Amino acid sequence: MEIKAADVAKLRKMTGAGMMDCKKALTEANGDFDRAQDIIREKGKLVASKRADREATEGVVAARLTDGNKKGYMLCLACETDFVAKNEEFIKTVNEMLDIAVANDVADLDALKALQVGSQTVEEMVTEKSGQTGEKIELAYYAKIEAPQCASYVHMNNKLGTLVGFNAEIPAETAHDVAMQAAAMAPISISKEDCPAEVLEKEREIGREQARLEGKPEAMLDKIAEGKVNKFLKESTLLNQALVKDNKLTVAQFIHNANPEATVVAYKRFSLND
Repeated sequence: MEIKAADVAKLRKMTGAGMMDCKKALTEANGDFDRAQDIIREKGKLVASKRADREATEGVVAARLTDGNKKGYMLCLACETDFVAKNEEFIKTVNEMLDIAVANDVADLDALKALQVGSQTVEEMVTEKSGQTGEKIELAYYAKIEAPQCASYVHMNNKLGTLVGFNAEIPAETAHDVAMQAAAMAPISISKEDCPAEVLEKEREIGREQARLEGKPEAMLDKIAEGKVNKFLKESTLLNQALVKDNKLTVAQFIHNANPEATVVAYKRFSLND
């Protein structure tokens, strides 16, 4: 049967698939739009399966604050090439998925993937996107925070983002500066208290071994190693880092100057380049 251009355009609008893919699907389905949509979805699964071993190292990070900046959401939809990442339809899909996460107040990545939206789960929507682009597409990251005040920052290349939550209100500019600090300096945690124990122990081991190789007395190794750990915490935990804008202040002091009761209580960071 003859497939009209208007029908191809209609299916493209419904699915987001390419014009030729839509024409082929309609031809195979004998003009049945429901069957054509199923064919496009099946193609997405096939593409996703074939490209499962590929690396999705490009993509888009997006963040959103809601409820008077008391909730923050961030996700990354990853793809294989910068060409796809910069495509308007791909960016639109990222924001649509973030809209879904916000509207349903989704708690974590697994819950977002399993969330039912109409006849599909979000994970199936991602698979369908693979069929549309011909690339491996994956929901690489998702996080949500809640705090009395939240801030977000997404770097201009859309490949790096942060969420930071505070236990008390501070000026929006101060909160934004802290979110930018977290993006630039990649702290491993908020403070010593939430730094993974295995990370600290690894730093101790490195410190001991370095001191041993330098010929330091065995009795001093633990003390030297602890000094290395303290240096690591100063450089690698958000509150203890020197402020990028004014290295005479730590981030904790910067926040304290804005509100003596305030500190960071939630922190998430994701980068496609890490």
